[in-house]
Amino acid sequence: MKAYVVEREALIHNIQAIRRFAGLVPIWGVMKGNGYGIGLVPLSKLLYENGIDRFAVTELKEAEQLRELFPQAPILMLRSTADPAEIQKLLDLNVILTVGSYETAVAINGIAADRSTIAEVHLCIDTGMGRYGFFPDDVDKIASVYEYMKSLAVTGIFTHFHSAFCSEKATKQQFEKFQTLLEQLHAAGYETGMAHCCNSHAFLRHPEMHLDGVRIGSAFLGRLSFKERLGLRKIGYAECTLEELRTINKGQTVGYGAGFKAKGTMRVAVISLGWYNGFTAERENDLFRARDCLRGMLRYFKWLLFPKKILVSVNGHKCRVLGHVGMVHAVVDVNDIDCAVGDRVIAEVNPLTIKGLKVQYR
Repeated sequence: MKAYVVEREALIHNIQAIRRFAGLVPIWGVMKGNGYGIGLVPLSKLLYENGIDRFAVTELKEAEQLRELFPQAPILMLRSTADPAEIQKLLDLNVILTVGSYETAVAINGIAADRSTIAEVHLCIDTGMGRYGFFPDDVDKIASVYEYMKSLAVTGIFTHFHSAFCSEKATKQQFEKFQTLLEQLHAAGYETGMAHCCNSHAFLRHPEMHLDGVRIGSAFLGRLSFKERLGLRKIGYAECTLEELRTINKGQTVGYGAGFKAKGTMRVAVISLGWYNGFTAERENDLFRARDCLRGMLRYFKWLLFPKKILVSVNGHKCRVLGHVGMVHAVVDVNDIDCAVGDRVIAEVNPLTIKGLKVQYR
């Protein structure tokens, strides 16, 4: 038996804390990545039951699932798309589309006109993220959407911060660019609608940037890269069973590459959890600038001086994982604790990395 357990009480605690901090500012519940790995359907239901009734998605399938659950809820597609087939389906679902370029605006406007309807859209502004969006100095192109796209109803405008988790300076620079554009559009007589820019990290670190709405995802799970002020809780863990108990002798090795060698006779346990399930699975390094390489070297040097241990909990006792973690198994040192086959094992796993684990809300 193995599963990823979502602690319902802790999740509700986080939702309520976030709502209190937001005050009257509307919250968009971001549902990308299957609700950050813990299930789009159960997470969105719990959000809705606790007062968060608008959602943001990045995939058509996510929009379809949410519309089936919530016929009237506002749903914002965060990704700018000019794909005619996708636009047609999103309009069928009454989803708010994102316009991130003049070409996308033309595509959506044309399809909406052919359908004799008005498409509700938010404009995306690229203040530095580099994925989608008009550049802040493309004022004429942005203004043309308001001025000439008669089948578009622009009800919002947003940007996305790239370093809210680590750089206050960069975040403030992006915010200033966004604010300057808003002022220019307002001065030209355009009504921009709901302006929003805060993701989870910016929401917690910069309440002055909440504007007309905020987009929250990872904060619901209590998984942030800095110590936040609200007392949010990590809401989940992986659990499995102890599969086998063994005694190994001095000199015997454990795992691929013989990564561990016993210094004496010891009792070990095999657990049914591995990297395939997300245990110890970390995101690959995908950036190799000099400073990124240096940061990696310093991290490994720290582990050399202060060896890192991977731990799991067996019957409430912290136990060390021995050798390399396998695809679906790991070996644990249980030399000093009482345990038996079938006992419960708890491990820290990021829900975004889980595979082969059933998500359970308890």
